[in-house]
Amino acid sequence: MLRTAEIRTELTAREDTHLLYWRSSLEFSLDCFICERTGRTTLFDVGAEQALCSGSRSGLKRHHAPARIAGFDTTSGRERLALRALVDFWWAPFTDSRDSGKAAAPTRHPWVRLHLASYCPVAKEAGTGSIQTNLVRPARITCEHCDLLLAVDREAPAVRLLG
Repeated sequence: MLRTAEIRTELTAREDTHLLYWRSSLEFSLDCFICERTGRTTLFDVGAEQALCSGSRSGLKRHHAPARIAGFDTTSGRERLALRALVDFWWAPFTDSRDSGKAAAPTRHPWVRLHLASYCPVAKEAGTGSIQTNLVRPARITCEHCDLLLAVDREAPAVRLLG
């Protein structure tokens, strides 16, 4: 069955001398019916027709997953940077091959990591960073080159199953 998850997040208190933007990739936990494992980290890139499942520790290693980013919208304002991503994925019921847990769509504990990129005008260097659902909030995002505060992550990314 085809399912769609919506992922939303927002950074606030933006500093405007640095360029800060969302990178077009994300990681999302899904229950994978191919390797029959629950809570697999699945890697997504905008424009890719399939995702990449981290696989199981024993047996099937990384493999293609029937999932993709269906929508990736960002908004940037003087004091906020927001992201809304739609992730389409195929899901089927199964029992985990290792611990006998039942699969769910999305997984019982949805987890997401969203990637950021920045440019520091002081160091004239690019930088990277990320936020994820299991960080202590509020989380401060600072420039890796000059330690200037770039933004604040006040709330965990929201994951919602659509339809």
